[in-house]
Amino acid sequence: MYPKTSYDGNTLTIYLKGEIDHHTAREIREAADSLIQLNKPSVLRLDFSGVTFMDSSGIGLIMGRYRIMMLYGGTAIAVNVPSELERIMTLSGLGALDIIEKRGEIHETAK
Repeated sequence: MYPKTSYDGNTLTIYLKGEIDHHTAREIREAADSLIQLNKPSVLRLDFSGVTFMDSSGIGLIMGRYRIMMLYGGTAIAVNVPSELERIMTLSGLGALDIIEKRGEIHETAK
């Protein structure tokens, strides 16, 4: 499952779909890390609009990419998160990092 992506020179968006579990998270992680290293975006957007299920591996996926982006001086944002996944993310502590984009919220992509 190589995720669909888009890159505009500043923002790398990775469109996730299906189930994110131990097996799929590994593939996504490897692909995302390669794309981050290659493009060095200032913003990583993880688009969850196509995700139907996520376990703790998905939380680890987000946290790991967040840390990598911080090392590059950038940021990571989880966008288009279905409400049932948003609850899981918030309870896991991701809400405290302010990386879950709320519906209707706009993040700056260039600083």
